[in-house]
Amino acid sequence: MALLPILRYPDPRLHIRATPVAAVDDRIRRLVSDMAETMYEAPGIGLAATQVDVHQRVVVIDVSEDKSALQVFINPEIIEREGEQVCEEGCLSVPGIYEKVARAERVRVRALDVEGKPFELAAEGLLAVCIQHEIDHLDGKVFVEYLSNLKLNRIRTKLAKKARITA
Repeated sequence: MALLPILRYPDPRLHIRATPVAAVDDRIRRLVSDMAETMYEAPGIGLAATQVDVHQRVVVIDVSEDKSALQVFINPEIIEREGEQVCEEGCLSVPGIYEKVARAERVRVRALDVEGKPFELAAEGLLAVCIQHEIDHLDGKVFVEYLSNLKLNRIRTKLAKKARITA
């Protein structure tokens, strides 16, 4: 297992649309393992392959309190959305920024597991938010892009200032 570097917004690679995984093989399983280690170390509750500069449709999520319930979604697609909720979101690619975003309250997702077996999952609450957030990454969208231009410009300025300070 290896820690992977996480791309930081506004890196243009975060806007590359991920391609479907053709076959779940040892390379993909190694990617899943490395992504999980990276997510836990960050620490975070979700990570899309796009965020580690791998442009394939792979997501890892663990919303459990004790980080013992890793979920893997390969080629995920949301097949149902219901309701609406507004939650404060953060992102490993936009460190230190938290903003409220409207998302579906409940979703049904179809994906492959780490063995390549298809499954469907109904999710609500935090897990539903996380699934939508990570699939957005696979589609080349970062959560801050749901915000107003004013907020987005403030975030860009804040991140640029932070980058200058740490450089």
